[in-house]
This record gives sequence, C-alpha cells and structure tokens, in this order.
Amino acid sequence: MNSTTDTIDANEAVARIAYKLSEVIAIYPITPSSPMGELSDAYHARHEKNIFGTVPDVMEMQSEGGASGTVHGALQSGALTTTFTASQGLLLMIPNMYKIAGELTPAVFHVAARSIAAQALSIFADHSDVMAVRQTGFGMLCSNSVQEAHDFALIAQAATLESRIPFVHFFDGFRTSHEINKITLLNDDTLKAMIDGQLLKAHRSRALTPDNPFIRGTAQNPDVYFQGRESVNRYYDAAAGIVESAMKRFESLTGRGYRLFDYVGAPDAERLIVLMGSGAECAHESVEYLVSQGEKVGVLKVRLYRPFSLSHFVAALPPTIRSVAVLDRTKEPGSFGEPLYLDVMSALGEASMNGSLGFAMPRVIGGRYGLSSKEFTPAMLKAVFDELAKPAPKNRFTIGIIDDLTHTSLEWDETFTLPSEGTFEAIFYGLGSDGTVGANKNSIKIIGTETPSYAQGYFVYDSKKSGSMTISHLRFGPREIRKTYLIQKADFIACHQSVFMEKFDILSHAKEGAVFLLNSPFGADELYRRLPRRVQEQLTLKKIRMFAIDGYRVARENEMGNRINTVMQTCFFAISGVLPREEAIKKIKESIHKSYGKKGEAIVRKNYAAVDATLANLFEVPLTGADSSIAMEPLLKGSFDSFVADVTARLVAGEGDRVPVSMIPEDGTWPSGTTQYEKRNIALEVPFWDPQSCIQCNKCVLVCPHAVIRTGIVDEPALAEAPEGFASVQAKGKEFGDTERFVLQVSVEDCTGCALCVEMCPAKNKSQANLKAINMVPQYPLRDSGSRQWAFFTSLSLIDRSRLEQSKVKESQFLEPLFEFSGACPGCGETPYIKLASQLFGDRMIIANAKEEVPLGRIRCLRTMPSSGSDFVWPSTTTPPMRRNCCANSERMRVRSCARRSCPPTKAASRKYSNSANGSTNSKNVSKPCKMPKHGCWSNWPITSAKNRSGSSEGTAGRMTSATAGLTMS
Repeated sequence: MNSTTDTIDANEAVARIAYKLSEVIAIYPITPSSPMGELSDAYHARHEKNIFGTVPDVMEMQSEGGASGTVHGALQSGALTTTFTASQGLLLMIPNMYKIAGELTPAVFHVAARSIAAQALSIFADHSDVMAVRQTGFGMLCSNSVQEAHDFALIAQAATLESRIPFVHFFDGFRTSHEINKITLLNDDTLKAMIDGQLLKAHRSRALTPDNPFIRGTAQNPDVYFQGRESVNRYYDAAAGIVESAMKRFESLTGRGYRLFDYVGAPDAERLIVLMGSGAECAHESVEYLVSQGEKVGVLKVRLYRPFSLSHFVAALPPTIRSVAVLDRTKEPGSFGEPLYLDVMSALGEASMNGSLGFAMPRVIGGRYGLSSKEFTPAMLKAVFDELAKPAPKNRFTIGIIDDLTHTSLEWDETFTLPSEGTFEAIFYGLGSDGTVGANKNSIKIIGTETPSYAQGYFVYDSKKSGSMTISHLRFGPREIRKTYLIQKADFIACHQSVFMEKFDILSHAKEGAVFLLNSPFGADELYRRLPRRVQEQLTLKKIRMFAIDGYRVARENEMGNRINTVMQTCFFAISGVLPREEAIKKIKESIHKSYGKKGEAIVRKNYAAVDATLANLFEVPLTGADSSIAMEPLLKGSFDSFVADVTARLVAGEGDRVPVSMIPEDGTWPSGTTQYEKRNIALEVPFWDPQSCIQCNKCVLVCPHAVIRTGIVDEPALAEAPEGFASVQAKGKEFGDTERFVLQVSVEDCTGCALCVEMCPAKNKSQANLKAINMVPQYPLRDSGSRQWAFFTSLSLIDRSRLEQSKVKESQFLEPLFEFSGACPGCGETPYIKLASQLFGDRMIIANAKEEVPLGRIRCLRTMPSSGSDFVWPSTTTPPMRRNCCANSERMRVRSCARRSCPPTKAASRKYSNSANGSTNSKNVSKPCKMPKHGCWSNWPITSAKNRSGSSEGTAGRMTSATAGLTMS
C-alpha cells in the first residue's frame, strides 16, 4: 500500500492512530502524555473522522480516576475507547484497570512511561509507573522508537479486539514521547485491514443494553471467586500467539516486521543484554558496531512484556550464550530484583528444568539504568558487556551513576563513542520562550519532510520552565537514526543567549573544525576580545569557525519583539551547509507561510523581512586580536555552605550526572533558599526606579512574580555608607517619621524582565509623559552597580512588623517575602499570591501537597512547586485564629479566577467578598477590572492577632487549608 513520511514526535504518532481507531477518548493531562490528549481534542474540534466514519467523542475529565471510569463505562456500552496517561495518573486508574481486565474488555491505554514521585517528583522517563500495573491483568506492549509507537498503537488495538485482553501500550516519556523523528505513516487502508469487523461486532454484542439485559460485575463469595479468577487463563495463554499473528499481518501490509522478542547481534553471541524501551535502540546500534569489531554480543528487545511468553522468549535466544544481563528502568526497593530480571530468571530456570532451553543455563545478572531519563550511552552499554565477560560479574548493579555508598555502580569509559559518519549533529543553547526550540522543530521538519534525509530532534529543558536554558539536539543523516542519547560531539553549536558564554562551557561538545554561532550585541571588531579567556582557547584549539549576529536587534527592527527564532534559524541554514543556502532560504519562507499564513499577510511579510535582514547582518568573527583576561563568571554568588558549593553548584553547571550517591539526601530533604545564589542574568531589560516620580504605592513590589523588587523604610543615618547610585526619598505617610527614608531596590541579576511592574505603576513622570516612576532599561550596564546596591539593601534592617497595618497593600509590601527568585515563568500570575502569603504569615506557614512539604522559613528554590492546590499549615498552639469563620469561599473564588487567567492579583476580576468581622457584605461588578485589594478585602484573611502580626512565633490552632485561608492556586 502507498505510504507517506512525516517528521513528528511519538505523542503525535500515537494520537493519530488512537484517534482513528476510537469512538470515545477520555483524557486528563499529565506530563509527558498530555500532547496525545491535546491533539485528540484538536482533531475532534476540526471534526476529523475515524476509520468508521464518525467523529470520536473527546471528553476531558476532572482527574485520571474520572478518565478511567469514563473509559470503563464507555467500553461497557460497546464503544471503542482509549485514554492517555503517565506516572501517578496511571496509578489512579488501577481500580478501573482491574475491572476492565477482569471483565475481558478490549481496550488500549497509551502511556508515556514516567517516574513515580518517591523521594522527589520527576517528570522524566522510567518504567516505575507501568511496572506498578503489571499485576492488573492488562497486556503490556512496549515500543522503543517513534516509528514503533506509531505502529504498535495499531497492533495493540488489533490484538486487544481478538484476545479480549486490554493492553497498556507504553513508550518512554520525553525520550520517545517528545523525540521528533522521521517516520513512515500508516494510512487508513492499513488501519481498516488490521481491524477485523467481526471482532468489532463481537465487542459490541457484549455491551450492556436494555435490549439484552444481564448483569456484569457481581459480588462473589469464597465459594466461586477463586474459580472466576482462574477461568480467564485460556485467554492469557492465547494472547502471545494473537499478538504475534497481528505483528505478522502488520508486516504483510507495511513491510515492517516485529516479533514478541527481537534479537539483534552475532548469531554465535556469548554475552546477551535483555531490555525494553528506548534504551534498546541505543543497544541495537551499539551491538551492531561491536559485532563489526569481532565481539560476540547480542541484545534481546522485549516487545510483549505481559503476558510473558516463555516459548517465544527461549526461541529468540542464541544457543551459544553464556552470560546474560537484564536491564530494568525501574527500582523496587526491598525486592530480590527488578521485574524484568525476575521474569527472565524464572523463564530461564523453568525452561532449564523442563528441558526446553536447549543449552546450558547461562549466568544471569540484573541491573538498573536510566531512572528519570538518566543518560544511557553506548559507553555504558559496553561497560555492561565488559562486566559479563568477567569470571564473577556483579549482580544487582547500576550503570550511569556513581554509587559510593553501596557500591552497586559499574565504571564506564566516557571517551567511548560510536562513529557517526554521514550524520550531521548540532546542539543549540537557547532560553525558554525565546523561540529556539520552536525554530529547531521547524528545521527538523524542513529537512525530514522536504529531503530524503532522516532527521531526529530531542530537547532538554531546565526545571525552571520558560526563562531557563533549553538545549536542542538535532541529527540529520542518510540512514535511520537510533541514537537515543544526547549528542556528545557536535559539528555545529549555536548559543542564542550570550550570557551563557560567561558561565557555561558551551564549546565542550564541539568537534574539531566545528562551526559556532553566537547571538551577541557586539560587533565583529570587539566581540572576540569580550569573550572569556577559556572560550578563546577552545576556539583556537579546536579550529572552530565562529559566526555571530545581533539577533535581538534584527528582530526588533523587523517588528518581531524579542522572538529571535526566525533570525537564528536562518543563520543555521546559511552557515551549516546542511542544505544549499538558496534552497534553505526558500524552504524557510515556505515554512513561514505555512505557519503564519492564517495570522495575516503582515505577519508573514515581517518574517520574510527578518530572513532577508539576517543574511545582511550575519558575519564571521575573526579569531584575532587581544587575548582576553576575562574569567568565567562563578556559577553561584554569595556566602553559602558546603552542600550548596558541592552539590547545588554542580547541578547549576549541568554536572548533576557526576554527583555521587553519598552527596544526595536519601529522604528527599533539601535545603531551601538556594536560588538566591544563582544570579541568572537572563533579562535584557530590567526596572529602573525614578524616585522623584514615585508615589510609594508599592504596587510594583506586590505584582513582581520573582520578588526582585523590594522596598523598605530606613532611618537616614543607615544610608551613610550606601554605594554610589543608591537612591532614597522621604517616606510618605503619617505613620513614618521625618528622618525615615523610602528605598526601592531591584535585584537586576535575578530579574526576568517581564515588565509587570511597569505595567502596574500608576505614577507618571510629569516631564516625560511616556515614562513612569519605574521604567525598563538595558540590564548589562546596570549589572555591576545593581549588584552592589542590592547587597547593601539586603544588609539594611527591616521595619518592625508591629508598626505596619498589614491589610493595606502598601504596608504589607514592606514585609520580607519568604518566597523569592523561584523557577516560575517570567510574568507568572501565581507566584505573587504565594509570595504575598509568605509575607503575611511568615515562617509560621507550610506549603504542602501530595508531592512535597516546604516550611516557609525561606523558599528561594522550589522548582517543583505545583500549580494546583496548596495547603497552609500553622503549628498547633493554644491561640485561636481571628476571623477564622470568614466567608472564605467567595474570596477563594476571586483568587482562583485570577490564577486561572495567569494574571497578577491586580489584574483579576473582583468577586463578592465578606467581612465577617462586622458582618457586612461588599459586592463589586465582576465585569469590571479588579482594583488593588483594599482594607476590607484583605481583612477577612486569617491574620491571627496583633501579637502575631508583629512577628511573634506564636501561631494559631489547627490546620487551615487554602480554601479556609481564602487563597487557592489553580
């Protein structure tokens, strides 16, 4: 049958098939599976039809439990139904999974396998979640690549209809779900050929319907329940053969063949590795290379994990094997071994005992790898093979970490790499939301879709969301790309943020003779001398060609703001040589028209102009001139303890993989307050205060998402040693004395440049109408002076809390925020609420949820702070809270409305609120923009007493949730 190719990620590859084969899709978002649900919803919105000629119903539920309940109900009505999930979301589906499997109901759950939150939350790949449901009765089919995820989505559906066993089709989260690769698409004819109409009719005939009344899901007593569980054995016995038959039928239609256990390697292999998931792709290419070098090694890829077929497993083994290593991408503390290892041990032991093995029982060891997307490279795989060659190999080992406590880890040679002739490899360093990732995805699609070349893209994100470093890994070549690991040596490196050159070893991954592209505000005559000395040395040593452009200037001049994606993408194609320049520019413009055509011709013309301007402003940097004396900036600044120096600093440097086990807190307890040392310097522009125009309202302080704007009231003598440029004015307000000064300071190195402060400032500069009391100015000239001024400001004494009326906006913002410099996005609408709560309630508050608990003594590093639901917990004492029975619900609705729209508190639509202190009710029109909270609005927050407001450690009795406190983040 005719087929086409496309360059997409596994989430899209699966969603396309699942949508076509379903009538009901119940969804609830959870990373990294969310795009599958989002795409299905988008298909539904466009009224796209499935292969049965109908538009599937797509329903977003209130939780994963609700989604699985909807699946169960829809299946019982005879509808083909699916869902998508991961991690804790899959665990919440377990009760319904037992029912669906117990009732022999055909279904497929598509899972982007992800770590389960244990000592810490992690959104990245391992098999902890899918291994936690292996006992439910679901079949388990594992795909290792984007192409396989596309294909197995169909094979699983065909197999479940025939076997009546529901299936979990899983693939590694992020490493596969978000990897972009060139695949061959399945067309509707292939889908229809794989789905047997008689089996579909049989599924519908078993539906619950008033026309044929019966009962399913009874309560059974001890006399029959056991027999009922054993009655399904024949279905599971037949399942492996049914899946194998579906795979053969699929091969006859597409030419792509799969087996339940696929062996790759030497026919006379003596050492064997067994594993499943994306790591098997790395093993595949590594084994092919090692065999070409004369090694007798092989790898067995597990496709069908449940039901585990002993006969198919043994048949796939080369009879010459002497030693086997089983790799699990999960950890089960206290177990004799991890799940796949135990299954392989049992299978080999049983086959040996009953005589079906056909050769001597090999030595078997088990190991763990790749938890939370930990890198798994050819060097690590070779280390496992080397271990198998030893007379007494280590069992229950780990690979990829340094375990200096229980000494489970194997050592590996980091210099070992596979040759990559013909494959072009490129690394791009960008800033979240600057368009780098989007531009690179576009580049992959241009090359993968418009040329015969294969293309692969994988993207590494920091935990700090937008405004943090992103690293894009792109590969292009004439052959299928199986490299499921990060690029180690690149032909091309681009750094889209010049500030990264000051801190990070950007060129460490550059090959000799590589091309380097830098986005920098400096021209050709001064750029080289402004580079740190180490960068100059690497440029010379590795014979790197360097190009540069002021991407932000080009973008602004073409009315594109700070979006430099089109500019930098054009630079890449112009100098990389991946495509001829003229052909590349033509394809970029075609892509621009395709992406932005619906937004209007003006947008398209601006992007076209940016492309042309880029070529005129791109220049090669001569590696000549004065040698630099500039040293690399320290990764952290300030006075900190040894843990921050030895652990946190290495994490910031991107060297977390080298941190040994002994240095990691075993129970997940980490120090807070560490982001104050990072000083990211990511803002191009920062706020600058005009004291003469300021009305001292403190609204800029309130709205600042990252707490980088602070104000204070200090006695004039305290400013005697202020650094140059440190401004102050006479404090306004009858509550302040004649000698007290109002000071405002910005931490320019921590600012993210969102400009919310400027937007909220009500004060106007009387001499220049276009200016306010606070205005955005370039950050770089202020960096040194701003750092000194901030250090001085933080040394000043805080005003006594007892002097402040905390229900007033202005005075509340003189309180010290205990939530600062978080990893939230620039302009975040949620963090101002948390910051405000920390100011009002101080270190008597704990923020907690199902994942972590954080005492608010000082939260500067809360990167896993969820956006859904927080509890505020006060220590139990004998002091009852004042106004505890306030009308919290209406106030909670007001704040929830704000957060859902990701706006600062001052932008929210106001809601009805009550002041239970005097019994009055105040209402405002919800259609009007919310004004700054007034005295009455905040007086129904549970501020305990005057004594507590003054800073006493005395707390209030009991536990108060966010709803009670009148503050809920959504």
